[in-house]
Amino acid sequence: MSITGFLQAATFRRTLASLGLWAAGTGIALAQQVPAPKFDGANTAWILTASALVLFMTLPALALFYAGLVRAKNVLSVMMHCVVIACLASVLWLIAGYSLAFDGGNGGVIGSFSKIFLSGVTKESLNGTIPEIVFFLFQMTFAIITPALMVGAYPERIRFGAVVLISGLWLMLVYVPVCHWVWGEGWLMKRSVMDFAGGLVVHATAGTSSLVIAAMLGPRDGFPKELRPPHNPGMAMMGAGMLWVGWYGFNGGSALTADGAAGMAIVATHLSAATAGLVWMGLEMMRFGRASMIGAVTGVIAGLATVTPASGFVGPMGGVILGIAGSVVCFFAVDLVKHRIRVDDSLDVFAVHGVGGILGTLLVAFLAHPAMGGAGYAKDVTMGGQFVTQILGVGTTVIWSAIATYAIVAVTRQFVGLRADPEAIYDGLDMSAHGERGYSLNN
Repeated sequence: MSITGFLQAATFRRTLASLGLWAAGTGIALAQQVPAPKFDGANTAWILTASALVLFMTLPALALFYAGLVRAKNVLSVMMHCVVIACLASVLWLIAGYSLAFDGGNGGVIGSFSKIFLSGVTKESLNGTIPEIVFFLFQMTFAIITPALMVGAYPERIRFGAVVLISGLWLMLVYVPVCHWVWGEGWLMKRSVMDFAGGLVVHATAGTSSLVIAAMLGPRDGFPKELRPPHNPGMAMMGAGMLWVGWYGFNGGSALTADGAAGMAIVATHLSAATAGLVWMGLEMMRFGRASMIGAVTGVIAGLATVTPASGFVGPMGGVILGIAGSVVCFFAVDLVKHRIRVDDSLDVFAVHGVGGILGTLLVAFLAHPAMGGAGYAKDVTMGGQFVTQILGVGTTVIWSAIATYAIVAVTRQFVGLRADPEAIYDGLDMSAHGERGYSLNN
């Protein structure tokens, strides 16, 4: 039996524990006592649908969201970054990313090369109750969106070649190892770390790395007092709305089953997003006297990021609590990063995704308790013990992401350069890097 991400669902773990089939302290079921899984058509259909929803989150949702937040002369460059990352990550995932993330490994640190180019994977191969090729597809969409999130840290001033090189190296050196640790039978999975859909694997890695990249790249001209506002808040709203819909597949699909567990994850996700949007608007009203469209959708995204690691472990009220906490903490984190630390993480990737994902990863240790309406913990794991494990997961993920990203950016600076020329930045990256414009008033 292949032990994959669905073993992280607390409901499944509690069932195994009640039957005495869970190995305490390892997070791995005793395979010899569990019946061999059988193909399930409903689960397969749902994961195929969820895969489409997660890809939809990158293209077009994230591309539109980010494009609406930049200046008009850089719209296409941001969209191009999302497109090239989607293409590059897909090929790298096939070549070796999937194998290194999900195929065994030594010591729980990294997987093996035995499934490079999907070697040995056929249409009959199963991963749990779904075909392994479908599991590969679903996980590939996560590998696409995670480096694409970092596009928001460096728009309007980075070389296109730097985007390509950083994204490729980052996927293999940061995303793949952390994915193995948490979801691929790695050392954190064996400690029963709780990360249902990517608080560590997606948001903590991308958020931390975004802060490092932005700091090493340098700020946009005029930062922080003379920056122009987003050129198209309506476009950003449409992109955010698509992200909200796509997140149903992101979190609901992570159950890898078409059942109540997926439904509960989606409900918790939706309530967190809705609550966070309202709270963010309230905070803006208190501070500025009005609520903005950009603020409203930023709050929604903060709620979605915060609930992601907990979505399969908490109930509806857990989603509401995470939405409130994520919105408040991320709201002040935006100000902290830009005006206190003075790092131009342009579209707030760290403050929203990084901080939200980390916060949700820590809070799930409390909200998963049955008294809070949660699904509980692995056998013999207490709330305090789970919290220690969550802190360990956050600490190692953040430290590894920061160190590896620093090295990746340093190498990129030496080989292809990092910051675009001043003239190219002034003209806009649409024309200087791609020879196209997002808008032409003459046609």
